[in-house]
Parts: sequence; structure tokens; C-alpha cells
Amino acid sequence: MHDIRLIRENPEAFDAGLARRGLEPMSAHLLELDRIHRQEQTELQANAARRNQLAKEIGQAMARKESDRAQELMREVEVLKYEAVSTSDSGEQLEALLKTIPNLPLADVPQGADEDDNALIHTRGEQPAFAFDVKEHDAIGPALGLDFETGAALAGARFTLVRGSAARLHRALGQFMLDVLTRDHGFEETVPPVLVRHEAMYGTGQLPKFADDSFQTTDGRWLIPTSEVSLTNVVREQILSEEELPIRLTALTPCFRSEAGAAGRDTRGYIRQHQFEKVEMVSIVAPDKSDEEHERMTGCAEDILTRLGLAFRRMKLCTGDMGFSAARTYDLEVWLPGQARYREISSVSTCTDFQARRMNARFRPMGEKATRFVHTLNGSGLAVGRTLVAVLENYQQEDGSVAVPEALQPYLRGLNRLEPA
Repeated sequence: MHDIRLIRENPEAFDAGLARRGLEPMSAHLLELDRIHRQEQTELQANAARRNQLAKEIGQAMARKESDRAQELMREVEVLKYEAVSTSDSGEQLEALLKTIPNLPLADVPQGADEDDNALIHTRGEQPAFAFDVKEHDAIGPALGLDFETGAALAGARFTLVRGSAARLHRALGQFMLDVLTRDHGFEETVPPVLVRHEAMYGTGQLPKFADDSFQTTDGRWLIPTSEVSLTNVVREQILSEEELPIRLTALTPCFRSEAGAAGRDTRGYIRQHQFEKVEMVSIVAPDKSDEEHERMTGCAEDILTRLGLAFRRMKLCTGDMGFSAARTYDLEVWLPGQARYREISSVSTCTDFQARRMNARFRPMGEKATRFVHTLNGSGLAVGRTLVAVLENYQQEDGSVAVPEALQPYLRGLNRLEPA
């Protein structure tokens, strides 16, 4: 959430940031609500002070048995109480509006409207060459255990039953990713709740604006769309010492998304599901370390792709393609030979202090009394289902089998090939 004090200090910069997001100027309206709210707060304080004074005077009048005077003062108190209750809700209006405004892009984020305006940073790895006609994963997968029909019969569209060789590969990928992040990159493995309260979803920016994109249970809890929600909120309402930073957490969890805004996209196959598994990375850092940590986290995700022998590219998202809470986002896109295109497999974002303000997550710098908001970062390391798709397409063989990447073979007891049923 945005700090109204910073908007007061530089409304032009705030509106310029909104313009980069494709939004109309809002500072004038926000500052008018802020002015009214502050004026009302001053009036309420004066109202409360006057009622306190009247309470003393009523007591004195009653002690002197001046009942008429006491009644007159009590009537004035009732008027003041009514005036206090009838004060407008400008403060609530201001807060509600601030909750819906996305984070402002950092200066180096390219300007653009959609994914066509994203900037290529670099390309890594070699695209495999095939001596036969390559297939997409939804043609390769069923013989290995991607059971789209049974998944749909059990739960409807965008659900898949994964069994047999595909299930073993899926498990191996998740374990491999966790091992790389914890053993080689210093993340702490975590098993977080996948059901969270409203406050947690609000803290990372899923609520209130994107409620339709998530699933809610009958008791009011939310199924996490990503474990970013659980992991980032670990520091909610806390004041950390600077010595505790950075905090780096990772988790492999199921994730749930309604895909409300994805009608008609990726209806075939295993790319876009309502339920999927993802290894998430979350870092909580001091503000002066967030840019460095953003590069570091993106490199961690790239390391996993490199070890799997998959070709990929890094894209810096433009202003029109970034998520609500992000100030800068790198997407990693893996090469899918069956589709003959790069597809997103990881998204790594720095949110600066945007989420921290919503969570009231702060730290106290060494030697200082005042506190500051932490910076939060999150990213996929990686989406397990999409990585499975990438392995199937890049390692497919002419006979329908799939070679197992060398990095995964220890997780499959040395198996080097998945044979079709």
C-alpha cells in the first residue's frame, strides 16, 4: 500500500508512476480525502476535549446542586456525541482507495502495454535439435501418466490426474528444486499452511482487488494461489532486528487459482491448471539490499533450469505486464519445442516496501531507534507442472519415451528413460 505522506510530499512523482501503469492521475483526489480526514481528526480531538471539559463541569454543577446548569451541559454533551458519530467516512474512503492502487514501477522498468513490450535481457542454453517431428506435451504425456480425461471427470476442466511415470517425474522435480535452493542457495525449507486468513491475502496484495482469482472456503479462509502468501506473511506485524535479515524461505506447495482472467487460454494440456504445485522463493531484506537480492533470486531460478539442460531466456516485464504488487519483475521463459516458442516458467519480483506496508512488517537498523519497512521479494523456483511439460517436450524421443535429465536421475534411482505404457 502507498504512504499518503509520500504522496503529499511529491504528488507529481506519484501521478507519473501511475501514468506508467496506464492509470489516470489520482493524487488530487487522494490528497483532498486526506485533507478532509485530517480536518475531521482535528475536529474530533477538539470534540473529545470539549466533552471531557463538560464532564468536569457537570460534576461541579451537580456538587453545587445546580441541576438546571447540569442538564444544560448534558444536552451540549449529547450534541457533541451526535456530531462525532455523524463525522464522514473520508478516512475509510482514503484507505479503501489506497488498497486498490498497484505498486509503482522502478525507474528501469520498460514502458509498455503488454507482453509484446517486455525487454529481452539474455538467452541461455541451446534449443535441442530433433530428427523427427516433435510433439507437444499433451500428445506425449498421456502414455506416461498425464491423465487429462480422469482429472476432468473428477473435478472439471483444468484439473489433471498425474500417475505412473509422470507422477514420479513430478515428485523428482519438486525434490530436486528444493535441494538446489536449500543446499546451494541458502533458502530455508518451509512447510506453510495452504489455507490462510483474509489478512494474509491482503498483505501480499491478492485482496481486495483480485478476490475472483482465488478460491475461498465456506469458513472464510482462502486457498493460497502461491506460497508467497504464506511465506511473506511470516513477518507480518513484526519488528525485526537488522541482524535477522535477510530471511530466505522456500516451500513446495499445492497452489490454487480460479484463472478467472484466463478464459480460453491454454485449455489443452498441463500449462494452466486450477491446482498445481510450485516451489516458491521469498526473501525479506533491508531496502538497500533489494536490487541485489532480485538479481540473486532470479539467478537461483536460472540455475535450476541450467542444471536441467533446458534453454530459456530472461525477460524484464514492461509496466503494463507487471503484477499488482511488483515494482520490477523478471520472467524466465523456457523453450518448448512442441510449441516452438518460449513459455513462462518463473516470475521473480521485487515489491519494495509495498507489501511490507500492508503487513506492517518493519526492522530496526543497527544503532537507530526508528524503524523502517522491510523490502519483500518473491519468485518461482520453479512451477513444477510447467517444468514437467518442458522436460517432456525437450527430452522426447521418437519412440514416445522421454530421456531423464542427468540431474534428476538420482531422484529416480538412476532411471534414465521414461517408457510409454
